[in-house]
Amino acid sequence: MAAVTVGALAVGAVFLRPDGGQAVAGLAPPPPRVAAAPPPAPVESGGGSQARAAGAKAKKARDPAKTASGPSEHTDAKAVSYFKQRWVDDKAIKRITDIRTVGKYLRIYTDLPESAHDSKPAIDLCKRGLEYLVQEVGDEHPVVFVQAEFGQNGNPVLANIIGAGDKSCRLTHPAPD
Repeated sequence: MAAVTVGALAVGAVFLRPDGGQAVAGLAPPPPRVAAAPPPAPVESGGGSQARAAGAKAKKARDPAKTASGPSEHTDAKAVSYFKQRWVDDKAIKRITDIRTVGKYLRIYTDLPESAHDSKPAIDLCKRGLEYLVQEVGDEHPVVFVQAEFGQNGNPVLANIIGAGDKSCRLTHPAPD
């Protein structure tokens, strides 16, 4: 019985060898397996963190058409021209980044911060938008929104006129029906 056990172990060892017992059978052993080397780690040369920061900023960059940080396909060229010609040296006008007419609403996008609601520049721009809609366009029910620069809350409204009954340009909300 011991001889049978030793013989079985010898035969099993031959077939369990890494070369699959091919050396015993007279076959050439297969080439050794080589594990793929991991890719080399990037080498930072002082500017690595800056490159990452630039990549993060590029990733966070938004489409100007969506953030209203400049002219887009929705820009109301007639309104922009009117504002620039009518109020050439006005400080508030210099804060405008885009003017869009969406439906019957005039939206004046600015570089003003979200905290500038009911500020003098926001109210001045709202009054100018109201004048444009009433005198130039002939709108009897003007709706004007002056909006802040793009931020976490999109482009928040800073001042508005929401119909013929609203005359103040102070930030108002529609009354619930």
